[in-house]
Amino acid sequence: MNKNTRLPAGREKLITELCPKGVEFKSLSELGCLYGGLTGKNKNDFSNGNAKFITYMNVFSNIAVNINITDFVKIGENENQNKVELGDVLFTGSSETPEECGMSSVLTEQTDEPLYLNSFCFGFRLNDKTMFLPDFLKYLFRCDNLRKQITQTASGVTRFNVSKNRMEKVLIPIPPIEIQAHISNILDKFTELEAELEAELETRKKQYEYYRDNLMVNDKWLMVSLGEVANVQSGGTPAKTKSEYWENGSIEWLGSTVCKNQKSVEEITDFITELGLKNSSAKILPKRTTLIAMVGATIGKVAFLDFDATTNQNVAALYPKNTNELNPDYLFYACQKLYDKFTSLANGKLAMANLSFIKKLEIPLPPLAVQNRIVSILDKFDKLVNDISEGLPAEIKMRRQQYEYYRNKLLNFETLKN
Repeated sequence: MNKNTRLPAGREKLITELCPKGVEFKSLSELGCLYGGLTGKNKNDFSNGNAKFITYMNVFSNIAVNINITDFVKIGENENQNKVELGDVLFTGSSETPEECGMSSVLTEQTDEPLYLNSFCFGFRLNDKTMFLPDFLKYLFRCDNLRKQITQTASGVTRFNVSKNRMEKVLIPIPPIEIQAHISNILDKFTELEAELEAELETRKKQYEYYRDNLMVNDKWLMVSLGEVANVQSGGTPAKTKSEYWENGSIEWLGSTVCKNQKSVEEITDFITELGLKNSSAKILPKRTTLIAMVGATIGKVAFLDFDATTNQNVAALYPKNTNELNPDYLFYACQKLYDKFTSLANGKLAMANLSFIKKLEIPLPPLAVQNRIVSILDKFDKLVNDISEGLPAEIKMRRQQYEYYRNKLLNFETLKN
């Protein structure tokens, strides 16, 4: 984003007219009070509940609370629990990293029924709700200046928790309502555009899946096991205690998290040395190898190598035994269709697969010319819905960066000068 980009017209004129000397900043404790989420509840209270409650993920994922709530909790007639009100700012209380603590969401719509807050979050309520527009607050508490302050309220080692005492000291600007409305309207337009692009992307993904599933169905094609037509192997992990296996390494070493059902591999962060490769079961894989995650949350998801690399033992690597019989790119798309086979392994436990299981899985094997045609069609869809350098994901990324830039600029106020 060009740092010389001018702000949308109107803001500076309003500031000159309404607050030329800056705006007042006050702490949360001066403006209102914090309150807690649900208390005294057990697992049974969340089955057959009679009242709606706002989940942790509802707060974490949305700048404005999603009021289309399907989560219920049992609340007694005379039970004393805090209810969420219009204009309340809700915060997540803890996370694995301080950067994800205290994520905010604002109740911006009036509801006809009471709403409660889960016990892992807490709320902030203004003493005077006329001081702020709820739609302004939803952007304010997600801007960089506020996020930096909120992040500093968290402490911990393996899990970080927000300190309510520190949170009360967080300072926020109090611009005139006219300026709040102007800024909210500008940022609403950015978020509406991004939502439209997200909806279009979702539609394209469904088209992609439809074509992928239907292009690979023909009763006349031979069904073959992966072990018959592909080399199937896993990688390995050099000993972590041996610094010479890792320091200044130049060989890309991939784990199962790179498998995202996209025809790419992004964000390589781990490298091993030639000595690490030699002293482990890791092997250099050829380009156009399909990777399948064999464990955990990503089990059954695939990725596609367009460079030489190696993997750990949680990833299966597949490449054709004979490229005159099997197109490596077709193998990738065929393996995408096997996802349900992997997820059925979980049964409520940690999902794990092995090479023997994968070798027995079957895929259709049409003539090579048909494989090539299928790949040509699906590559166009994959680029449109998954490629972060072009297509819809690239446009969404650009719009999000633009939104974040303007949000931080628009919400950066000068402190009132006496």
